[in-house]
Amino acid sequence: MSGLAVRAAASVRSPRGRAPEGVPAALDYFRDLLTPFGEKPDEELLSRGPHVHHRDLVDLLVADEGVGRSRPELAIVAHALPDVVPFTAVAPHLTEQLGGRAVNFAIGQQGLAAPFTALRIASAYHRSGRAAEVVIAVLEQTTLPTPFPLPQETPLTDSAAALVLGASTGDGLGFVRAHAAGSAAAALGRELGEDGTLLVLGPWVTEDVPDHGAVHRVAPGGYCTSLWLELADHWQEWQRDFRRVVLCDTDPRSGRSHVALFAATDG
Repeated sequence: MSGLAVRAAASVRSPRGRAPEGVPAALDYFRDLLTPFGEKPDEELLSRGPHVHHRDLVDLLVADEGVGRSRPELAIVAHALPDVVPFTAVAPHLTEQLGGRAVNFAIGQQGLAAPFTALRIASAYHRSGRAAEVVIAVLEQTTLPTPFPLPQETPLTDSAAALVLGASTGDGLGFVRAHAAGSAAAALGRELGEDGTLLVLGPWVTEDVPDHGAVHRVAPGGYCTSLWLELADHWQEWQRDFRRVVLCDTDPRSGRSHVALFAATDG
């Protein structure tokens, strides 16, 4: 069976938020969650956030024609920061919007590694014949109940990206592999050196990396979503202009670097 290739994609940046509805109920939950650790929710911080729910981000992604018309057998939601409302299961909501037949789940608590993990899982499902089409939604919202350095100090913006991946039909940008290492240089070691390769560096890569010709640096503003917003926006032109696209970012919390390799397939 052929591998997965990007068939469509969508991105969302800084959408309009909501009024802080449901804050009292959420505060009760966060008090119960934080009290055993000697912490308490910051009501002012929670109230003044944009309140862009994960469900809102999914709805905006699905409004894109390319994403909305997909009918996947597998739908994965990846995020590094939690939803502003902890009472919703967003992966089933995504599935309902896309035909209702996909196996679905979310990947969290992995930092910016989550989308890379999602790609590996999607590839495994496809190779085993369990999913001809996959949708991966990478979500990031910034309204949190306690101070957290990344959203406050970077600052981050609410954003989301979706990739529709299907069997390669001789054209497209195909997923090859994803892996991690203790540094960007180590993670990139075997991926660079070939002609026609574009290196896409996320905003968290601060170390020197091996010399390479074509480099696209992603602007700050995202944690988990940065690389995937750029891929969603540029995958068609990158497929046209380069033979290989290497995405790399380093998680500022763990220090581990993650790489995903895509390759253009010729028609």
